[in-house]
Amino acid sequence: MTDYPQKDKYGFDDLVEIVKILRAPGGCPWDMAQTHQSIRSNFIEETYEAIEAIDTGDTALLREELGDVLLQVALHSEMEREAGSFDMNDVCDGICRKLLIRHPHVFGDKTAADETQALQNWNAVKMETKHQKTQTEAMQSVSRALPSLMRSEKVQRKAAKVGFDWSAVDGALEKVYEEYSELKVAVNHGSIENKTEELGDLLFSAVNVARFLGIDSEHALSLACDKFIKRFSMVEQLATERGIDMQNAEVNQLDFLWEEVKILQKENLNGGNHNEKDRIN
Repeated sequence: MTDYPQKDKYGFDDLVEIVKILRAPGGCPWDMAQTHQSIRSNFIEETYEAIEAIDTGDTALLREELGDVLLQVALHSEMEREAGSFDMNDVCDGICRKLLIRHPHVFGDKTAADETQALQNWNAVKMETKHQKTQTEAMQSVSRALPSLMRSEKVQRKAAKVGFDWSAVDGALEKVYEEYSELKVAVNHGSIENKTEELGDLLFSAVNVARFLGIDSEHALSLACDKFIKRFSMVEQLATERGIDMQNAEVNQLDFLWEEVKILQKENLNGGNHNEKDRIN
């Protein structure tokens, strides 16, 4: 058993030291066995749990989840310290230097009257320090590990910086229709590779519309998932009440239940007031 001082309040240095003890001989067998790859998914999971805490406005949960994210940083840093590469102090040194360099309007001789100009300063310094001379190089630097919707938006934003963009959302919407038509052709006549390509183009175009509207496509799709689950739950409930076996029911019968639920949701949204148009739509 390893003793560790009992304190009223633990800090950053305590976290680093505790992780070091867990990884050292005589520590925790599980922690000792981990590698960057073995806990890679943990990092992603903890990050999304922190995001959920932000979305729900749960500050107590956010504090806990940020701690879990920080633990992942500490674990990866400790692994590299053991390998003689870098440690947590080096990680902190790196981010501090980056913040100082990329805020020339705060720590240098540049100015920024608003957040747009501040972001321009950040991006200009970023390209310079990463030795990126073209927007293509900037696009290629966008991590392939990002969720694809998020990666799409970042790539599109970088293209827009050099004027490669629609002048209004109408152009982006027309592109969606165009890609939809091409996907229909691929579905009927294309190979799986062609279908995959055209579906990707359609999704990419949809993200472009979201960008024009100032909508986070990841968030929009998450809301759509929530809506689908809620609506499906109501369909399942209606089916149970009416003795309908969903697995053996006709598609048209289930579609009728789905449309009925949509009408019920609209009525609830409108406080019970509805008209014939609601029932048709």
